[in-house]
Amino acid sequence: MTPRAPLNRERLTDALVHSGEYASVTVTDTAGSTNADLAAAGRDGAPAWTALLTEHQTAGRGRHGRPWVAPQGSQLTLSVLIRPGRQALERLGLLPLMTGLAIVDALTEFDDLSPMDITLKWPNDVLIDGGKLCGILGEAVDLGDKPCLVMGLGLNVSLTAEELPVAHATSLDLAARAHGIDLDIDRTELAIVVLRHMKKRLEQWSTGSGDPLGDYRRVCSSIGLDVSVHLPDHTELIGTVDTVDDAGHIVVVDETGERHALAAGDVTHLRKAHGGYSA
Repeated sequence: MTPRAPLNRERLTDALVHSGEYASVTVTDTAGSTNADLAAAGRDGAPAWTALLTEHQTAGRGRHGRPWVAPQGSQLTLSVLIRPGRQALERLGLLPLMTGLAIVDALTEFDDLSPMDITLKWPNDVLIDGGKLCGILGEAVDLGDKPCLVMGLGLNVSLTAEELPVAHATSLDLAARAHGIDLDIDRTELAIVVLRHMKKRLEQWSTGSGDPLGDYRRVCSSIGLDVSVHLPDHTELIGTVDTVDDAGHIVVVDETGERHALAAGDVTHLRKAHGGYSA
């Protein structure tokens, strides 16, 4: 089992701040919400590429305000503050997707995880062997002339089956054990790799460079699957995912052949069953 040792603050600073990649990297013992705390720092003028990590988040939130909490030292919980140019806001819908892609990029660097299927369920749920490993939440601090945004995540590292918040969640340790691997990942080194990949992908998003959506489509497990999408108006759409378009919308083809490009919705991957579908 991966030990729940404290993050090494000196190592994080040396690797990420002294290298010039981040303006500052702070670790707290406890935080209500790293997103909320970093957003407050952003309003007070904190520079771009300020990162905040915590050993224990007590009031974390997922999408739609869902709680996101875990025992101390069992997750990688962090937020990053960015200050893109105003032109980047035209691609705002892509930001969560690029953050999820950064996590997949980071995890594929660890050899012990190579036997596992690490993918993204649209828009940004990081899955490992089909279980939800990581939640991501982006929040706007300022969308005016000087945009400021915060991207936060909670990545389950050593949670046991009894500690999982929901039945469809998992952790790196649990996924490794299913493959007969006794995982021992240093959370500090994991944090360094994750933060480096976040900076790379978020800069790519900010500048509009490269082909990040091509990279995203290659690891998006939703593409090609039958899905149920619970829409913001409380209706449900069932169909097959054809692609994720250049705006980051999921494109679902319903049973009549009509295409629906959706910017929001809760996606459930379905399995075909006799007489219908099952989740």
